[in-house]
Amino acid sequence: MHTRAVAALAAALAAATALFLPTSEVRAVDAHRPQPMVVAHRGASAYAPENTLPAIDKAAALGFSWVENDVQRTKDGELVVIHDTTLKRTTNVEQVFPGRAPWKVKDFTAAEIARLDAGSWFSPAFAGTRVPTLGQYMRRLERNHEKLLLEIKKPELYPGIEAQTLKVLANGGWLDHRHLASRLIVQSFSAGSVRTVHELKPAVRTAFLGRPDKADLHRYAAFVDLINPSYRTLSADYMAAVRAHRGPHGAPLGVFVWTVNDAAGTRTVAGYGVDGIITNKPEVVRAALKTL
Repeated sequence: MHTRAVAALAAALAAATALFLPTSEVRAVDAHRPQPMVVAHRGASAYAPENTLPAIDKAAALGFSWVENDVQRTKDGELVVIHDTTLKRTTNVEQVFPGRAPWKVKDFTAAEIARLDAGSWFSPAFAGTRVPTLGQYMRRLERNHEKLLLEIKKPELYPGIEAQTLKVLANGGWLDHRHLASRLIVQSFSAGSVRTVHELKPAVRTAFLGRPDKADLHRYAAFVDLINPSYRTLSADYMAAVRAHRGPHGAPLGVFVWTVNDAAGTRTVAGYGVDGIITNKPEVVRAALKTL
């Protein structure tokens, strides 16, 4: 009886506290709602070169199971993990291939890209790090027991990349029930690309990167499970509008926000009740969530 009384008092205090909090903080007092998943953006990209194997190794070492990456295609049809459509910012391509400006990913073969140093730009400690193929990346994720939020980058440059990505995932064992249920989400800024993924493999959870108008959310709900906006564009009203729709797998639409790198932003979006927080600094977000 004493235990019930204490529990009732705690619930009453939590409810009373919520009345005096701003809307963005109300969900923080809901002890029954799971905290957002923390997603290491391009791997632990504050500590290792983005979208590389060391970046996902670092995320695993820090205790984060979810990572985000970007997929593009080489001239000869290999899928590689890299963010920019050019190789200039994150490799030494200008030195290795000085006459090949503007150094577009799609204009280089996989063998040429494999020659590039994708780590020295970040730190001498990562000299010799390579741009991974998607197959190499998936094998490392599997070894690390990690989960993946995969972005198809600029699909308009790579016709058919959706089917090709799904084939690589299937070959790596990532389209079985266990992975589809809890370890994989495919997203893009292109609604058409996300719709194609859904049509080709309806069991895959999908997400649209952006903030569609509220009036259009019902159309997105036909082929996406999540709406993933910039955290600066999110509000309590928009969050409620998203939650009012159910995705193709029957659950209310989810929300992962990007890119939150500080405690204040973490507290705000956690207060809205987001499902995931994409961040370059996952340990900062984790520490902030522990204070809620």
